[in-house]
Amino acid sequence: MNHPIRADKRLGQHFLRDESVIHRLLAAIHPQPGEALLEIGPGLGALPLPLLRETGQLTAIEYDTRLIAPLTARAAPLGELHLIHADILDVDLGAIPPQPERWRLVGNLPYNLSSPILFYCLAARAHIADMHFMLQKEVVERITAVPGGKDYGRLSLMTQLWCDTAALFTIPPAAFAPPPKVDSAIVRLVPRATPTWMIDDEAIFAATVSRAFNQRRKMLRHTFAAWFSPDELAALDIDPTARPETLDGAAYARLANAHYHKEQLP
Repeated sequence: MNHPIRADKRLGQHFLRDESVIHRLLAAIHPQPGEALLEIGPGLGALPLPLLRETGQLTAIEYDTRLIAPLTARAAPLGELHLIHADILDVDLGAIPPQPERWRLVGNLPYNLSSPILFYCLAARAHIADMHFMLQKEVVERITAVPGGKDYGRLSLMTQLWCDTAALFTIPPAAFAPPPKVDSAIVRLVPRATPTWMIDDEAIFAATVSRAFNQRRKMLRHTFAAWFSPDELAALDIDPTARPETLDGAAYARLANAHYHKEQLP
């Protein structure tokens, strides 16, 4: 599709243009009339316009001022588009009209901001029913990774702590204008009412995971030497000579909870 608005490299823009991908994405989202859908970065309208046709209403947050007027005009015959000019990271999801109980989030996230936006969404999970995001394939592989592989790390654990995750399908570069240098993929994230692993303190769990993967080549007895002795690690059913990518989320929860309770001692 030819369009006078060109993607801005500084904003990490790659506009979706492949109709078959759009149809697959709509099928995955399965939007219903009356649902509270919120799109992050609606771009030129490849996804929001079909969503409007399905639901009659859509809220979208767009940072690029060039896209506001054209998208508003194209959306007018299709339904009610509530378009907000803002940086998603500055928005309070709980304060956006019509203030539904929970939003269904969709979006083609800019590559250079995907991790900050994902962590923003995890923090706002109480306001979110589910998320369908288009990301670099490598990021989706990290989100959905299991222990033991090179993709498994902080993003895997922090996302899986609060969400059920599923990689849906891969999208080739040619589906976008301009085409990115890497494949993309769709991930579905569904926030959980309770964490996947029982943790006593969310900040301590995050700090434990960060500490481990900031030194992912080191044995755990070295990484956590300031927190635990090798015997204390063994008592937590953790091999002191293991490396960070071999531990599952339950093991990190045990580490974090033990450290939290140590910190609480007088």
